[in-house]
Amino acid sequence: MSQFIDRRPNGKNKSAVNRQKFIRRYKNQIKKAVSDAIAERSITDLNRGEKINIPAKDISEPVIHHGPGGQRETVHPGNTDFVTGDRLPRPLGGSGGPGSGKASNNGEGLDDFVFQISREEFLDLFFEDLELPDLVKNQLQKMMREKTVRAGYTQDGVPTNINIIRSLKGALSRRIALRSPLQGQVHEAEKELEALLLLNGEASPGVAVLRDKIERLKARIKAVPFIDTFDLRYNNRIKQPYPSSQAVMFCLMDVSGSMDQGKKDMAKRFFTLLYFFLTGTYEHIDLVFIRHHTIAKEVDENEFFYSRETGGTVVSSALKLMEEIIDKRYPPSEWNIYAAQASDGDNWSDDSPLCKEVLTKSIMPRVQYYAYIEIAEDTPRGLWREFQNVKRACPNFAMQRIEKSADIFPVFRKLFKKKAAA
Repeated sequence: MSQFIDRRPNGKNKSAVNRQKFIRRYKNQIKKAVSDAIAERSITDLNRGEKINIPAKDISEPVIHHGPGGQRETVHPGNTDFVTGDRLPRPLGGSGGPGSGKASNNGEGLDDFVFQISREEFLDLFFEDLELPDLVKNQLQKMMREKTVRAGYTQDGVPTNINIIRSLKGALSRRIALRSPLQGQVHEAEKELEALLLLNGEASPGVAVLRDKIERLKARIKAVPFIDTFDLRYNNRIKQPYPSSQAVMFCLMDVSGSMDQGKKDMAKRFFTLLYFFLTGTYEHIDLVFIRHHTIAKEVDENEFFYSRETGGTVVSSALKLMEEIIDKRYPPSEWNIYAAQASDGDNWSDDSPLCKEVLTKSIMPRVQYYAYIEIAEDTPRGLWREFQNVKRACPNFAMQRIEKSADIFPVFRKLFKKKAAA
């Protein structure tokens, strides 16, 4: 029977396999603990791990053993008060109740098992049943990316890429190849010298010649270098193209005067959650941040979340800027385009119909998915009613309302919930 022994050295994450097995085994308990932790922490605390408590009864292992069975009479060793056949009286006080008496200084119990999960594991469990809807890999064969892969060894390279083991193996092979013929000649000369010494002794005229020959051969063997530049081998890495899809996410936020600080904070929390979701799910995705009041502008991540501005509200300015950016940098034939917009629903009355026109005619035919959230406690306003018409006309448009911070997680999960398999 063949036996395979894995002698590969363990890395610093040598328990990673067992850790993943544990997470899969107790996934329900860990997901429940993650959900409880989400309810207790704020969105700003999402970017860290969590300490999970699992009840001890949930990690107990099943045990197979022989039951006692039948009737048994047992007298334990060290007993001085009872003999076989004695009957013990029932304890007084009924069938139990609250404990009483003083604390004991012996005995032990089993507490809950505490398990620490990392930030990545926390986000994976939280976003497990979510997805970016309708991710179609447009132009999969046309968009090629390059990745660096190992491609054997080469004789030329920089010192940092030298492969020591492969170089020493080559040096050993070279020394064996160069020394073997010389060692064979030394062996034959020594046998011949031994025969001459047995026949004629030191007086034989060929002894000195053979000894000189042996010395010269041994000197040649010693002259073979331990390692030569010919033996050096370097790790060879090449660029290998592979097909890949591209996606871009537009984040639009209203920063007008009607968006007070509380609404802006809720919008920031929604986009922060979306940001963690996207960066943790997709490797190649661009993020475009657009802030607007009466004028829209593209900003970086820091300014998008933390800059303070006030003014009127013209939502169409952000939609037109998004349309311009798509035309210049993200052609729909090569990119999967997604958008998420946060607003309080307040807009210039003459601008809401224009927003509907821009969305239905210019933006929705180009995007895979558009999510709109309205942060407001009162009744829906004109922008919400216009966007309802967009939703009826475009199946890839989704909209939800948020009234308080506790609604952010349910709304987010509703917008990006995985679709059931056909």
